[in-house]
Amino acid sequence: MRLGDGRELGFGSLLLATGADPIRLELPSTAGARIFYLRTIADCRAILAALNSAKTAVIVGTSFIGLEVAASLRARGIEVHVAGLDRVPLERVLGPEVGSFVQALHEQHGVTFHLGQSATRVDGTQVTLTNGRTLQADLVVLGVGVRPAIALAETAGLTVDRGITVNEYLETSAPGIFAAGDIARWPDPHSGERIRVEHWVVAQRQGQVAARNILGSRQPFAAAPFFWSQHYDVAINYVGHADKWDAIVIEGALSSHDCAVSYRKGERTLAVATIGRDLANLRAERLLEAQVAPVGA
Repeated sequence: MRLGDGRELGFGSLLLATGADPIRLELPSTAGARIFYLRTIADCRAILAALNSAKTAVIVGTSFIGLEVAASLRARGIEVHVAGLDRVPLERVLGPEVGSFVQALHEQHGVTFHLGQSATRVDGTQVTLTNGRTLQADLVVLGVGVRPAIALAETAGLTVDRGITVNEYLETSAPGIFAAGDIARWPDPHSGERIRVEHWVVAQRQGQVAARNILGSRQPFAAAPFFWSQHYDVAINYVGHADKWDAIVIEGALSSHDCAVSYRKGERTLAVATIGRDLANLRAERLLEAQVAPVGA
């Protein structure tokens, strides 16, 4: 393996954990525009520093990152506008009911949404949207997704497919080379599909399994994916993985912040999101892991 400074290192096993890079919009801007991404602690500190002189902000993107930033800024008294191409925030991940609930929650806290819109230009403190409307913004935060950082893997000739392809042991197409975290696309025994998940709990658990396998174990990665997302005083816990579903079943009430939402395909529950029901979420995780089907089933 050759390092950036030209040095070469030998290895018996190698773990790739290069993560993901934020998608950067080709957004024309003029002098004085303050445009931020949020991926590193340095990004976070830069945004916090900008708040010292800011009264208004525009968030581009209705993703978890964008909406969590919106909640954080509202808690600091910043006027917030959110622009996104989706018709309902988070609809592709959580479905229209939960997405509409999250939108209403943010609106109750003073966030203004501009859905079906994106930013086309930033002129100083003026953001122009797709429909021509302009918004005042002392800062702009772009949260429009990430791409897996797989350039190194591609250069090395590893098999890639919208991420680095790994087997159930998180080993790549090259024996002795493993991948974990945002870059790894693995055979998920719960859904029967190859998936890639951009959440730190998954990365943490995959790192642990990859380390054991590097040390000689043959432990499949079979943990049900998990993440949580905080919006003001409401936490959404999600376990499993559902790109598509036949039905969404809500037990309890979103309006009372007390519910469990099941994402089902046929007779199988692929994922469960809960609000105010942490114990139910843990039980759902145990049930999902108990019904694991063989890879490829």
